[in-house]
Amino acid sequence: MNLKLLLFKTLWGWQDSLAKACERSQFDDFDGLEINLDHPALVVLPPSEIRRLLQRGQQRLIIEIATGGGYTPSLDWSPDDHLAQLSEDLLRAVRLNPLKITLITGSDSWSEPHQDSFLEAALDQIEACPIPVTLETHRSRSLFDPWRLSARVAKHPRLRLTADLSHWCAVTERLMTPELAPVQAMAGRVDHIHARVGHAQGPSVSHPFAPEWAEALEAHRLCWQFFLDRSLHLDQPITITPEFGPDGYMPLHPFSANPLSDVQILNAEMASWLRSNLLPAAVDS
Repeated sequence: MNLKLLLFKTLWGWQDSLAKACERSQFDDFDGLEINLDHPALVVLPPSEIRRLLQRGQQRLIIEIATGGGYTPSLDWSPDDHLAQLSEDLLRAVRLNPLKITLITGSDSWSEPHQDSFLEAALDQIEACPIPVTLETHRSRSLFDPWRLSARVAKHPRLRLTADLSHWCAVTERLMTPELAPVQAMAGRVDHIHARVGHAQGPSVSHPFAPEWAEALEAHRLCWQFFLDRSLHLDQPITITPEFGPDGYMPLHPFSANPLSDVQILNAEMASWLRSNLLPAAVDS
């Protein structure tokens, strides 16, 4: 199988400029950047300058869109509100010429009929977008519940996914493994992976290579390899973003509130590990 795998540096928590992010990404041997459309490093620059910096740094781009007023959607936002923001944000994202767009959308608070009608309307917008768009399996969103995914993909066969299994670990209080029905159901639909390692009580371990988290790391690796093995879109690269981050995900030392691990170093180490442990012969270096 001639599968191309690209590794992206997340700018979640990045405090410096886009130019510095490109330099750091090159230094850490990433293939590109993944960044929220409203990240401070982007909004201060016109699209032409963003494209120029990325081209100069030989960096590909994945844009992240989160509708609903933030990463946890406001309960005051209706499905129509989410759809209106999605329409605007897709137009903004396309101007940056990204390789892909990953979408965090919907709300876990909606009824099943509202979920289905919303997803169909969102997929209509996505189908009209010239850039591939994937929906993330994110807590508090329409795809928050792994046990409903089989029914979701049966009703909405156009769904393409960003797999972030760490969220489902937190939702279900268990590790995701390849034999589970939701992991089976999403195989063949995963075009992008967020490679953060969760555990049965949370969405992020403190360090994936610490021996106490070996079982969690291996469970995630098996699922990621399963997705790669069953990729149906061989004309498009599979993309992975190591996504250890701040904001309550990385555990903190008591009293000092210092993070237990440096997420910039951790994500670079994770990228290197992924290059050695997922389809080594197919990895694009």
